[in-house]
Amino acid sequence: MKRILFITSTRIGDAVINSGVLDYLVRQWPDAKFTIACGPLAQPVLENTPGLERLIIVRKKPLGLHWFGLWRRLVMRHWDLVVDLRGSAISYLLIADQRKPLKSTKVKMHKVREAAGVLRLDPPPSPKIYLADEARERALAWMPPGRDWLAVCPSASLPFKMWPATSFAEVVKALVSPGGAMAGAGVVIVGGPGDEDHAIPIINALPDNGVLDLTGKLYLSDVAAVVERARLFIGNDSGLMHMSAAMGTPTLGLFGPSDEMLYGPYGDQCATVRGPRGLEETKKQFPNWRHHPSSLLDDLSVGAVLEAANRLLERTEEK
Repeated sequence: MKRILFITSTRIGDAVINSGVLDYLVRQWPDAKFTIACGPLAQPVLENTPGLERLIIVRKKPLGLHWFGLWRRLVMRHWDLVVDLRGSAISYLLIADQRKPLKSTKVKMHKVREAAGVLRLDPPPSPKIYLADEARERALAWMPPGRDWLAVCPSASLPFKMWPATSFAEVVKALVSPGGAMAGAGVVIVGGPGDEDHAIPIINALPDNGVLDLTGKLYLSDVAAVVERARLFIGNDSGLMHMSAAMGTPTLGLFGPSDEMLYGPYGDQCATVRGPRGLEETKKQFPNWRHHPSSLLDDLSVGAVLEAANRLLERTEEK
């Protein structure tokens, strides 16, 4: 029996980006047994992987001691293949027939393509999240068939990545109101615990729409099932944006100080939009942008996002 060790990221978005490589391995060796090491936030993205024998949650410790702890849990087993997308030294300290660690490169490429490079996969496999049937059943109960659904995530992990929630509200209202491209559609808001305030402007803009606000209320795999049912997802550069793309939902990502060429939602059903300031000008104008306390997407207009959303709807098939 083939035993494969897959080491992936702590962050949700990075784990989703790397999931295409894992899906390739699952399809290539359907009878293999997988051990996956990841951070606690990424657990729901990976826990339904076919062939999963063991899921090891790696919690960061000072001085890199979490790597020693992981090594101790892995060292007594012989591995047919170790794929390490953290690029650590651990694969060289295990008994393994093949070792495929991620190596740093100066070549600028999308992170999905970079991850696929460990196995020299071209074209790179698209991200894939496996869901339990129960998650899809719950999403169906929240979002019954018979109407389109617009999913939005107005939050992100850092404030400088967030487009103002009031601007989200304007776009959502324009799309679902009479005459909009998604007139009559239901609106569902997703986000993590602590993001609830970002949903308020959208709810207030559509008092008669019955907005479904699930912000901070769902397990992450349930969020994936919810966005899978949406006709369109609009969100900032975040883990949930990558999750939407992985579920095959038409996904529009809003970008400012981060690079969509590296971190844009991946797939034919995806698009990105940014303001006229551009990436390099934004970083030049705000040299300490990583510590900026508020939005750096202030140059992105409601009209530009609405136009990008309409174009994406036009070129994607009805879900």
